[in-house]
Amino acid sequence: MEWKKWYLDAILVPLALMMMICYHIYLSFMVRTNPFSTLLGINSHGRRIWISAMIKDNQKTNILAVQTLRNIVMGATLMATTCVLLCAGLAAVLSSTYSIKKPLNDAVFGAHGDFAISIKYLTILTIFIFSFFFHSLSIRFLNQVAILVNIPNLDPNPSGCVFLTSEHVSEMFEKGIFLNTVGNRLFYAGFSLMLWIFGPILVFFSVLVMVLVLSHLDFVSRNNNKEKLRIVDIRRSSDFTNGGED
Repeated sequence: MEWKKWYLDAILVPLALMMMICYHIYLSFMVRTNPFSTLLGINSHGRRIWISAMIKDNQKTNILAVQTLRNIVMGATLMATTCVLLCAGLAAVLSSTYSIKKPLNDAVFGAHGDFAISIKYLTILTIFIFSFFFHSLSIRFLNQVAILVNIPNLDPNPSGCVFLTSEHVSEMFEKGIFLNTVGNRLFYAGFSLMLWIFGPILVFFSVLVMVLVLSHLDFVSRNNNKEKLRIVDIRRSSDFTNGGED
């Protein structure tokens, strides 16, 4: 009898989580091996160019750099605050004496006992706590970047420090953006798991739809990729022609 209550939760929820994990493993592999086929890889390359430009022309672009980083930090702060509020709400539900399983007994497929409800809420709470953790780390790195990006003449190293270069600032910026992305993806997974309260079937279909939407947003279509490569080739050929004429 217990297995009849738990089998949907034991199959569909781990399957949904594995679907999400496998998608992000594949996305990470594509970012490393073929970065320009993904928006993450293209944006990463653009951010490195942006950091170098901000440092190179610091006297003119220092305000622009600080404002841009401030906007990113505000977004990460908003997400971290939302995670804290959700964690507080879930903790209040867990510590409450009110039992929510009674009105859901006839509406939920899968387990809906006291122990099952506790597992569901603790899993969701853990996901949001980790999301808050990654957003907090992201804010830390981005605040450091906001300081370092305004050091004039960073590459010549007037201070004599061989480690403090524009490449170091770019690496810190990439770490901050990466942690922010991980926090956002955990936040999305937490929202899907919140549907677990109403049964594992909703979790599975929610994650399936989310993976399809993310795959559409994360990857560049082949036609767009070919068009970008064609534009790059035209620019290279024109540069070569101009160089030959000189």
